[in-house]
Amino acid sequence: MKHLTPKEAHAFLQATPDALLIDVRSEIEFLFVGHPVGAIHVSWNDGPDWDINPHFVGEVKKLAGNGGQRPILLICRSGNRSEAAGEALLAAGFSEIYNVAHGFEGELDDHHHRNSVSGWRFDGLPWQQC
Repeated sequence: MKHLTPKEAHAFLQATPDALLIDVRSEIEFLFVGHPVGAIHVSWNDGPDWDINPHFVGEVKKLAGNGGQRPILLICRSGNRSEAAGEALLAAGFSEIYNVAHGFEGELDDHHHRNSVSGWRFDGLPWQQC
């Protein structure tokens, strides 16, 4: 699995039109916190129990088609869940998986806030709220 900064991921998506950007956060995060423009939502885990989605790999396979050979970029809040989801996809035979380091909201700052140190939104990349 390769790790890309948000700016590198955005440039990769612009240069690779068949790549998929999958947001693995919870549905609530995707809808109400916002998400990158063009991202497709497939939860890695979700409330109320935060169990891993047993259908995650299958859902991504349906989206990707082409035997798992399509480039897949994964994003979450800070890059941790997306890395775990990427490991599951690699174990399932996907070959080109990228983790968006720092995620959508980035790491916590000294005041325990996000969006002020790093991340997709911090970098000013296109995003939307539903």
